[in-house]
Amino acid sequence: MLIIFDLDGTLIDSARDLEIATNQTRAHFGLPPLDPQLIHSYVGNGAAMLVRRALGPDADENQVRDAVEFFVKYYRLHSLANTKLYPGIQDLVAELSANRHIMGVLTNKPVRISADILAGLGLGNYFVRVFGGDSFPDKKPDPIGINTLMKETSHSASDTWMVGDSGVDVQTARNAQVRVCGVAWGFQPYSFEKHPPDVVIQKPLQLLGVLSQA
Repeated sequence: MLIIFDLDGTLIDSARDLEIATNQTRAHFGLPPLDPQLIHSYVGNGAAMLVRRALGPDADENQVRDAVEFFVKYYRLHSLANTKLYPGIQDLVAELSANRHIMGVLTNKPVRISADILAGLGLGNYFVRVFGGDSFPDKKPDPIGINTLMKETSHSASDTWMVGDSGVDVQTARNAQVRVCGVAWGFQPYSFEKHPPDVVIQKPLQLLGVLSQA
């Protein structure tokens, strides 16, 4: 079976580092800090959209471009300062690997930063592929990432699961016609009200039971 994980809010708790990088970007442009919960609501559609939302509607395209460049450089240097795996993720990934499941990561975060974070947290060798928001012409919820992973690993849609913490992940799975498991510990589980997954788990290891019944 092919298991495709989202990154932020699913495998890693990157909330603090994203908060700091976002507010450092705002400070660089003379703006006051945002509330952390508001920043969390901006996560999930890639760095450019996060920065655009954080700057607000008055920012022009040149400001947004400069701010994205600042954010990415700052975040790349500090992306592991506070970021950690969610409890149970290490055990889950090791168990899935032992059971010969194939795993990939599909995130809207830049791919280089994503791969560096996974390597820094000791998960890099578990995933056959890490695709980021700059890996394809279109980001999630476009299904190109899932479709590419299925093609590269010779898995069908019926043998593939997407695992994520937001409605964007659910939409991506629906667009690729694969099943989707939502996680209750992430940034945006409230978004499941509008985009309900096939199942929601409260703890990582519960995914093993979901897959065994699939």
